[in-house]
Amino acid sequence: MDTQVIRDVAFISHGGAGKTSLVEAILFNSGITKRIGDIETGTSMMDYDPVEISRKLSINTKVATIEWNKNLLNIIDTPGYANFLHETKSALCAASGAVVLASAITGVKAETSRVWAFANEYSLARLIFINKMDKERADFYRALADIERVFNITPLPLYIPIGAAETFTGIIDLISMKAYVYTDTSSNYKIQEIPAELMAEAEKYRTKLIEAASEMDDALIEKYLETGELTEEEIHKGLREGTITKKFVPVLCGSAIRNIGAKLLLEAIIKYLPSPAEEQPRIADDKKNNEQIFVQSTDEAFSAYVFKTFIDPFAGKLSIFRVISGSVKSDMEVLNSTKGEKEKLAQLFLMQGKNYNKTDEVTAGQIAMVSKLRYTDTFDTLCAVNKPIEFPKVDMPEPVISFSIEPKSKDDEEKVSAGLHKLLEEDQGLQIRRDPETAELLLSGMGQMHIEAVVEKLQKKFNVQVEMKVPKVPYRETIKTKASGQGKYKKQSGGRGQYGDVWLELIPLERGAGIEFEDRVVGGVVPRNYIPAVEKGVREAAVEGVISGYPMVDFKFALYDGSYHSVDSSEMAFKVAASMAFKKVASDAKVILLEPIMNMDIFVPEEHVGAIIGDMNSRRGRILNVEPQTSGQHIRAQVPMAEILTYAPDLRSITGGHGMFTMEFSYYEELPSHLTEKVVAERKNR
Repeated sequence: MDTQVIRDVAFISHGGAGKTSLVEAILFNSGITKRIGDIETGTSMMDYDPVEISRKLSINTKVATIEWNKNLLNIIDTPGYANFLHETKSALCAASGAVVLASAITGVKAETSRVWAFANEYSLARLIFINKMDKERADFYRALADIERVFNITPLPLYIPIGAAETFTGIIDLISMKAYVYTDTSSNYKIQEIPAELMAEAEKYRTKLIEAASEMDDALIEKYLETGELTEEEIHKGLREGTITKKFVPVLCGSAIRNIGAKLLLEAIIKYLPSPAEEQPRIADDKKNNEQIFVQSTDEAFSAYVFKTFIDPFAGKLSIFRVISGSVKSDMEVLNSTKGEKEKLAQLFLMQGKNYNKTDEVTAGQIAMVSKLRYTDTFDTLCAVNKPIEFPKVDMPEPVISFSIEPKSKDDEEKVSAGLHKLLEEDQGLQIRRDPETAELLLSGMGQMHIEAVVEKLQKKFNVQVEMKVPKVPYRETIKTKASGQGKYKKQSGGRGQYGDVWLELIPLERGAGIEFEDRVVGGVVPRNYIPAVEKGVREAAVEGVISGYPMVDFKFALYDGSYHSVDSSEMAFKVAASMAFKKVASDAKVILLEPIMNMDIFVPEEHVGAIIGDMNSRRGRILNVEPQTSGQHIRAQVPMAEILTYAPDLRSITGGHGMFTMEFSYYEELPSHLTEKVVAERKNR
C-alpha cells in the first residue's frame, strides 16, 4: 500500500459515548457487514469478547481494517470507562490521528478529558464527532461550548444538525451549503436546500469555517479578503493544514445508532487527518551504534511496534503491531530488539474486529496481527535483523487497587496461576504478586470493575472460578522523632563465632523522601567492607516495619559508631546487628502509620450533590471544590483509600446508577491513632 492513502485512526472518548456503535456503522457502510452490529444484543463485530458482551462495554482495544474510496483505514476502537483507559493509552501509540466522540447529551466527561490528554502526549491531530443527536436532551451547541471550554481549543463545525432528539432528521454541510436529510439507517440521504429557519445559523458558522481555512495559507487569505469566498477545494486544503498542525479541530455530528453522519466522518478522516507519511518521525535507540535516531515511514528498513496482545484459547498468543517503516512478509525472520531474540513471523493477518483476513505483506503505516511469537510481548520492537533499533515503551499508570484472589477449589490453584499470567500478557494494567506475610495472591488493577472483569475472564476463558476478597490498603510506617541506639550481635558456639556491633541514629524525613543512608564512621571502628552490610540490614528490616509489618519509609539512618572482632566479624554479623539496631531504635522514635490518600473526581446529577458530599464527609474525605458541568456537577475530593475500596457500588446506589468517578493516588498522611491501633491489631491477628 502507498503510505499516503493509509489512515491509522483511534476512536476515543468516555464510556457510553458511542465509539463502538459508530465503528459498527462504519463497518456497515464500507460493506464489511450486512447489518449494523448492536452492543446491547451482543451482535457487535468489535465487542465480541464474552466479558464485553455480558457487561455491554468495551474492555479491550480492537482494530478494523477497511477500504474506503481507494484508501486503507485502520480504525482502532478503544475503551472509554475509567478502569480500562490504560488500554486506550497503549493503543494511541499506533495512531496517526484520532476521532474524539462527545455526547450531545452529557458533553465532555472526565474520561474524555483524560484520553484527550493522552492524545496530546502523542501530539495527534483530531476530529470531534458529537454523537447521540437523536436522543432526548441532545443539544449540539451546548456540547460545542463544553468542548471549547474543557479542551481550551477552537472547535470548528463542518456540519450543524437539523433538529435534535425526536426532530433530528439530518445535517447541514457548511462547505457545500446543502442539507442532507436521512430517511433510514442505510446512510443514504437526500440533498435538499437548507431550511429557511436555519440559514442564518449556517451562514454564521460557514463564515467562521472559511476564515479559519483561509488563515492557513497566505494566498488563500489574500483571495478571501478580496472576494469574500473560497472554492470547496481551497477550503479543504486550508482545513487539512489547520487540522494537521492542530490550529483548530473540525467538528462533525450525527447519530451512530441511526447511521447519520458516519459516512461523512469517513470522508473527513481521509480529507483532514494525516497519513503515516505525514506524522512526526519517531524516536528510537539504534542498538548497533548506541545512539538515538529518528525513524520515518519512508525508511527502507523494517521496523514495527507491538501495541496489543491477545491470548486466544485455541490460537494461542496473538500479537498486534503497527509497521513504522519498511515492509514485512509472511514467514519472514525478524529481530525482537527488546528481547534480543529472532522471531519468525508466520501467517500475517489484517483484522476486522473478530474476523481475521490473511495477507502476504504489510507495509509502513499498516496494522497487522501475527500468532504464536515465542519471545514477543506488548511494547516490544520488531525490526530488520541487520538494523536493530528499539522504540521506547509506553509509560503505563500504576495500579490503584488490589484484591486477594483465591480459587474456589484447591485443585484449581495451578489453573488460576496459569490463567492470570496469560491475562497479564493481554493487559498491561494488571500486576500479580504473592504477599510474603499472608501468602495471599494479590491481583492489582485500575479499579474494582477492572478486577471484576479479570475474574470473569478467568471463568469464561480458562474455566476456573475464584473469590475476590477485600482489597489490601498499602499502609506505611514512619517515625516522628529522632532516636539513636546500639545493636550488637554476638554468638559463640564452638569454632568461629559471629560478632557485629553498630550504633545507629534514625531521623524522620518529609513525606515521599524515601530512605537515606549516611556513613559517619571515623577511625575504622566499623571496617569499610562491612558498611554495605549495615545498610542492607537496615533496608531489609525496613520492608517489614516495626509495629504492623508494613514497610517503613521516609527516614534517614546514620551509622556513627560500632566495633568489630578481627576473627569473628563478618558481613552477615553486621547485617544482623544493623537489623537489631534498627528495630530497637525505631521503637524509641515514635513509629506511626501512614495511609494513602486518593484524589477523586466524582460526576453526579445536580440532585445528588448533597448526598455525595455528606457521604464523602462520613468517609473522612475533604471536598476540594464543586464545579458545574453540562449535565450535573463535578466534585473534587481527597479521601483515604481505606474508605473507598468498594466505592463503585455505593455510588451506584446513591445516584441510581447515574454517577461515575475516577481516582488516583495523591499522597500519604498520618493515620489517626485510634485507627492505627485497629490496623495493628488486625495485622497481628493475620
